[in-house]
Amino acid sequence: MRSEENQRRAGRRAGAWLRFCLFSLLTPLSSLLIFPAAAEPGDVKTFPSPQTTTARLRIHGSTDIENFAAVIADYQKLSPGTQVEYSDLVAQDIYTRYLRSAPRDRADLLISSGMDLQTKLVNDGHALVHRSPATAGLPAWSQWRHEAFGISYEPIVIVYNKRLLAPAQVPRTRRQLLALLRDPKAKLAGRVGTYDAGRSSVGYLLATQDHQLGSMAGALQAALGDNAVVLEERTGPLLDRVARGQLALAYNVLGSYAQARIDAGAPLGIVLPEDYTLVLLRTALIPREAANAVEAGRFLDYLISPRGQAVLARQVGLQPIRSASGAPLAPQAGDGARVRALRPIPLGPGLLVYLDALKRRQFLDAWRSTVQPQGARPGTPPP
Repeated sequence: MRSEENQRRAGRRAGAWLRFCLFSLLTPLSSLLIFPAAAEPGDVKTFPSPQTTTARLRIHGSTDIENFAAVIADYQKLSPGTQVEYSDLVAQDIYTRYLRSAPRDRADLLISSGMDLQTKLVNDGHALVHRSPATAGLPAWSQWRHEAFGISYEPIVIVYNKRLLAPAQVPRTRRQLLALLRDPKAKLAGRVGTYDAGRSSVGYLLATQDHQLGSMAGALQAALGDNAVVLEERTGPLLDRVARGQLALAYNVLGSYAQARIDAGAPLGIVLPEDYTLVLLRTALIPREAANAVEAGRFLDYLISPRGQAVLARQVGLQPIRSASGAPLAPQAGDGARVRALRPIPLGPGLLVYLDALKRRQFLDAWRSTVQPQGARPGTPPP
């Protein structure tokens, strides 16, 4: 009976993904986006200028304040007259706040891991062109139209609790992860986590990239659903659960955040999947209506300068785009095989495809039918 039920469930899921694949080929691009309502405002912190204030800079960023504070402090050593206000927001809220706010309430600089949403803002004419000696030194793959700029790159990894998974159990590829999820002896029900693609714009971006790159994306998502996957909007709660042993592993999470936990003593391990490892760019843009565009340009140039890149790497744990000498870097991950497995997500118009309103709804319908069991609440393991 259980086998028959599993077959029926697999059939329903396969049908959902087949309908989505056909829909992807037939649906024209629509200009209207469908997104959930913005969440409540996140933390906001003002960093007073060390000297008499001569400039004010407002930043909306998706990097945690406690991590980014070191970057702002170092910038103020170079520009002691600049007061900085930093709002810590999820990538989705950075996008929706910008569009919904009055011009006087908009930030001067947007820094986000939601590179598809940043691309959409550029494509729709909401960003200023910024050219400088600093931006001229960036590799071509890390900027688009001189309006969106990668300030760091972010490998997307599997994180696991070393106390809960033996070395032989740790999956090194998605095929191995699928086998582990399907193994009843592993007892992973309610003990695996990932981003909620319906609430997290980064989670949605990564899920759609998996769909494009991996032939087993549907099967892997179904296996996550069969194991009552715990869904979260942000990286922090997922890593908290893995570190505490509530989850054995988390799939498709930001590697820099996991490494910071390891450096602080958390019993975590990181896997860069050997079949392919997605690489996400953390991008910055200056909004067209920025009140302090000149200061925003200076801060952006600092972020991609050798000094700024060193601070991002040393203090924030982000992978730099440029080396200490100023030369552009190619993403690196240890040995040659791992380097070959890296798949940087291209910055440009290709990211707009899955922002089409109908495509998004169809994709999420299919995703929910496989990943999120009916009636399950995101972020809540089964009893």
